[in-house]
Amino acid sequence: MSRLRDRYQKEVAPALKKEFGYKNVMAIPKLEKIVVNMGLGEASANAKILDTASDELKAVTGQKPVITKAKKSIAAFKLRQGMSIGTMVTLRGDRMYEFLDRLISVALPRVRDFRGISGKAFDGRGNYTLGIREQLIFPEIDFNKVDKTRGMNISIVTTAKTDDQARSLLKALGMPFRQ
Repeated sequence: MSRLRDRYQKEVAPALKKEFGYKNVMAIPKLEKIVVNMGLGEASANAKILDTASDELKAVTGQKPVITKAKKSIAAFKLRQGMSIGTMVTLRGDRMYEFLDRLISVALPRVRDFRGISGKAFDGRGNYTLGIREQLIFPEIDFNKVDKTRGMNISIVTTAKTDDQARSLLKALGMPFRQ
Protein backbone atom coordinates (compact mmCIF):
# COMPACT_ATOMS: atom_id res chain seq x y z
CA MET A 1 0.00 0.00 0.00
CA SER A 2 1.30 3.46 -0.84
CA ARG A 3 2.36 5.94 1.79
CA LEU A 4 -0.30 8.52 0.87
CA ARG A 5 -3.16 5.98 0.79
CA ASP A 6 -2.16 4.73 4.23
CA ARG A 7 -2.11 8.32 5.52
CA TYR A 8 -5.55 8.96 4.00
CA GLN A 9 -7.10 5.95 5.74
CA LYS A 10 -5.50 6.55 9.15
CA GLU A 11 -5.46 10.36 9.48
CA VAL A 12 -7.26 12.24 6.71
CA ALA A 13 -10.56 10.31 6.53
CA PRO A 14 -11.26 10.48 10.29
CA ALA A 15 -10.36 14.19 10.33
CA LEU A 16 -12.70 14.93 7.40
CA LYS A 17 -15.48 12.87 9.01
CA LYS A 18 -15.16 14.95 12.16
CA GLU A 19 -14.83 18.29 10.32
CA PHE A 20 -17.90 17.90 8.10
CA GLY A 21 -19.92 15.68 10.46
CA TYR A 22 -20.45 12.73 8.13
CA LYS A 23 -22.54 9.92 9.57
CA ASN A 24 -21.67 7.41 6.82
CA VAL A 25 -18.08 6.43 6.03
CA MET A 26 -18.88 6.29 2.29
CA ALA A 27 -19.78 10.01 2.28
CA ILE A 28 -16.20 11.02 3.14
CA PRO A 29 -14.52 12.61 0.08
CA LYS A 30 -11.74 10.58 -1.50
CA LEU A 31 -9.62 10.62 -4.63
CA GLU A 32 -11.29 8.95 -7.60
CA LYS A 33 -8.71 9.36 -10.38
CA ILE A 34 -5.93 11.58 -11.70
CA VAL A 35 -5.81 12.41 -15.41
CA VAL A 36 -2.49 13.65 -16.83
CA ASN A 37 -2.87 15.24 -20.26
CA MET A 38 -0.19 16.52 -22.62
CA GLY A 39 -1.57 18.47 -25.59
CA LEU A 40 0.75 18.56 -28.59
CA GLY A 41 -0.57 20.85 -31.29
CA GLU A 42 2.72 20.70 -33.20
CA ALA A 43 2.34 16.91 -33.52
CA SER A 44 0.23 17.46 -36.63
CA ALA A 45 3.38 18.61 -38.47
CA ASN A 46 5.90 16.20 -36.90
CA ALA A 47 4.82 12.73 -35.74
CA LYS A 48 8.06 12.00 -33.83
CA ILE A 49 7.09 14.61 -31.23
CA LEU A 50 4.24 12.32 -30.21
CA ASP A 51 6.61 9.42 -29.54
CA THR A 52 8.99 11.42 -27.34
CA ALA A 53 6.12 13.01 -25.40
CA SER A 54 4.53 9.60 -24.93
CA ASP A 55 7.80 8.18 -23.57
CA GLU A 56 8.18 11.11 -21.16
CA LEU A 57 4.61 10.73 -19.91
CA LYS A 58 5.18 7.00 -19.45
CA ALA A 59 8.31 7.70 -17.38
CA VAL A 60 6.48 10.22 -15.18
CA THR A 61 3.30 8.23 -14.53
CA GLY A 62 4.48 4.63 -14.82
CA GLN A 63 1.66 3.78 -17.22
CA LYS A 64 1.45 3.70 -21.02
CA PRO A 65 -0.36 6.81 -22.34
CA VAL A 66 -3.24 6.82 -24.80
CA ILE A 67 -2.80 8.92 -27.94
CA THR A 68 -5.70 11.36 -28.32
CA LYS A 69 -7.11 12.28 -31.71
CA ALA A 70 -8.75 15.46 -33.02
CA LYS A 71 -12.54 15.34 -32.91
CA LYS A 72 -13.08 18.12 -35.45
CA SER A 73 -11.25 19.56 -38.43
CA ILE A 74 -10.06 23.15 -37.95
CA ALA A 75 -8.69 24.74 -41.10
CA ALA A 76 -6.98 27.67 -39.33
CA PHE A 77 -4.79 25.24 -37.37
CA LYS A 78 -4.25 22.89 -40.35
CA LEU A 79 -5.93 20.18 -38.32
CA ARG A 80 -7.95 17.30 -39.74
CA GLN A 81 -10.37 15.05 -37.93
CA GLY A 82 -8.62 11.95 -36.59
CA MET A 83 -5.09 13.43 -36.45
CA SER A 84 -3.05 12.58 -33.34
CA ILE A 85 -2.73 15.73 -31.24
CA GLY A 86 -1.87 14.63 -27.70
CA THR A 87 -1.36 11.97 -25.06
CA MET A 88 -3.14 11.25 -21.79
CA VAL A 89 -3.03 8.85 -18.87
CA THR A 90 -5.78 8.05 -16.34
CA LEU A 91 -4.37 6.89 -13.01
CA ARG A 92 -6.41 5.03 -10.40
CA GLY A 93 -5.68 3.05 -7.25
CA ASP A 94 -2.11 2.69 -5.97
CA ARG A 95 -0.53 4.30 -9.05
CA MET A 96 -2.70 7.38 -8.47
CA TYR A 97 -1.59 7.71 -4.85
CA GLU A 98 2.08 7.11 -5.76
CA PHE A 99 1.93 9.77 -8.50
CA LEU A 100 0.23 12.32 -6.21
CA ASP A 101 2.80 11.63 -3.49
CA ARG A 102 5.68 12.22 -5.95
CA LEU A 103 3.96 15.33 -7.30
CA ILE A 104 3.47 16.88 -3.85
CA SER A 105 6.76 15.91 -2.21
CA VAL A 106 9.25 15.93 -5.11
CA ALA A 107 8.04 17.61 -8.30
CA LEU A 108 6.21 20.74 -7.13
CA PRO A 109 9.04 21.96 -4.87
CA ARG A 110 11.34 21.79 -7.92
CA VAL A 111 9.28 24.45 -9.75
CA ARG A 112 11.25 27.67 -10.13
CA ASP A 113 10.16 30.38 -7.61
CA PHE A 114 7.56 28.05 -6.08
CA ARG A 115 5.29 29.70 -3.52
CA GLY A 116 2.41 27.24 -3.60
CA ILE A 117 -0.34 26.38 -6.04
CA SER A 118 -3.49 28.41 -6.62
CA GLY A 119 -6.53 27.56 -4.54
CA LYS A 120 -8.90 28.88 -7.21
CA ALA A 121 -8.56 26.09 -9.81
CA PHE A 122 -11.56 24.08 -8.58
CA ASP A 123 -14.37 23.48 -11.05
CA GLY A 124 -17.37 23.80 -8.71
CA ARG A 125 -17.89 20.04 -8.38
CA GLY A 126 -14.89 19.19 -6.20
CA ASN A 127 -12.29 18.56 -8.94
CA TYR A 128 -8.93 20.35 -9.15
CA THR A 129 -6.91 21.05 -12.29
CA LEU A 130 -3.25 22.03 -12.20
CA GLY A 131 -1.17 23.19 -15.14
CA ILE A 132 2.57 22.54 -15.27
CA ARG A 133 4.70 24.51 -17.72
CA GLU A 134 7.63 22.13 -18.09
CA GLN A 135 8.05 18.41 -17.64
CA LEU A 136 11.58 18.76 -16.25
CA ILE A 137 10.33 19.14 -12.67
CA PHE A 138 9.87 15.36 -12.52
CA PRO A 139 13.13 13.57 -11.60
CA GLU A 140 12.25 10.58 -13.83
CA ILE A 141 12.89 12.62 -16.98
CA ASP A 142 16.52 12.81 -18.12
CA PHE A 143 17.46 16.44 -18.76
CA ASN A 144 19.89 15.55 -21.56
CA LYS A 145 17.31 13.63 -23.62
CA VAL A 146 14.69 16.42 -23.67
CA ASP A 147 14.46 18.19 -27.03
CA LYS A 148 11.78 20.73 -26.04
CA THR A 149 10.02 21.66 -22.81
CA ARG A 150 6.34 20.75 -22.82
CA GLY A 151 3.60 21.43 -20.34
CA MET A 152 0.92 19.16 -18.99
CA ASN A 153 -2.45 19.39 -17.28
CA ILE A 154 -3.09 17.34 -14.17
CA SER A 155 -6.76 16.91 -13.19
CA ILE A 156 -7.46 15.50 -9.75
CA VAL A 157 -11.00 14.08 -9.61
CA THR A 158 -12.51 13.61 -6.14
CA THR A 159 -15.83 12.34 -4.85
CA ALA A 160 -16.37 15.60 -2.93
CA LYS A 161 -19.64 17.42 -3.63
CA THR A 162 -18.30 20.95 -3.08
CA ASP A 163 -15.03 22.79 -3.59
CA ASP A 164 -14.60 23.34 0.16
CA GLN A 165 -14.70 19.60 0.83
CA ALA A 166 -12.22 18.94 -1.98
CA ARG A 167 -9.92 21.73 -0.75
CA SER A 168 -9.94 20.24 2.76
CA LEU A 169 -9.19 16.78 1.34
CA LEU A 170 -6.26 17.97 -0.79
CA LYS A 171 -4.88 20.19 1.98
CA ALA A 172 -4.99 17.27 4.41
CA LEU A 173 -3.18 15.09 1.86
CA GLY A 174 -0.38 17.70 1.77
CA MET A 175 -1.14 19.78 -1.34
CA PRO A 176 0.82 23.05 -0.95
CA PHE A 177 -1.83 25.74 -1.52
CA ARG A 178 -0.77 29.40 -1.67
CA GLN A 179 -1.67 31.39 1.44
